[in-house]
Amino acid sequence: MNPKYLFERYEHLVAGADNAFSKMRKDYSECIKCRPYCSDCCCAVFGLFLIEAVYLKRSFDELETNKRDAALSRAQNSDREIAELQKRLTAVEDDPNKVSLALAKERIRCVLLDDSDECILYASRPITCRVYGIPTSIRGRSHVCGKSGFERHQVYPSFDLDAVYRELYGLSQDLLKAHGIANLEKAGLLLSVSKVIRTSHKDLIEKDYR
Repeated sequence: MNPKYLFERYEHLVAGADNAFSKMRKDYSECIKCRPYCSDCCCAVFGLFLIEAVYLKRSFDELETNKRDAALSRAQNSDREIAELQKRLTAVEDDPNKVSLALAKERIRCVLLDDSDECILYASRPITCRVYGIPTSIRGRSHVCGKSGFERHQVYPSFDLDAVYRELYGLSQDLLKAHGIANLEKAGLLLSVSKVIRTSHKDLIEKDYR
């Protein structure tokens, strides 16, 4: 399978996310508080599926050297912070799902956010970033940005992130197959942005992170 075709399928998912956000902004403009330099979503802890990671890494490698170097400098400590946080959470909770939920509530600044609170890869940002300001559904539960105007007990249309995650998982499997990788379990691993930008394109696909 042609990896370029897989990127086109990924971009189709991205377009769907952007369209969903645009529709919500049109229908519920008073509830969406996303504005330039609002970086609330840029401090959320989340991971990237392999297809997202490779796509983001390709765009990162095309940045100017000074932007790459600054981001790599920020990334030196970011993964260490995440690892230490995950270790502390695991020490008090043995349910991986609860650890993931607790981790999602933590605040760690994204390494792609520069000193002016601008994303240096905004055009290539992951789907999670693109839908942060609207109601989303994950594991049957609704989530929304705390800065938004969506009221807690009201019913709103929500973006199904679970469905997108299934698509990303499938695309990640196909990407591994396209590179002759037999172990498809890696498609389920989630990588931090800081790890992605510090890892070569080849190692993102071939390295065993277990």
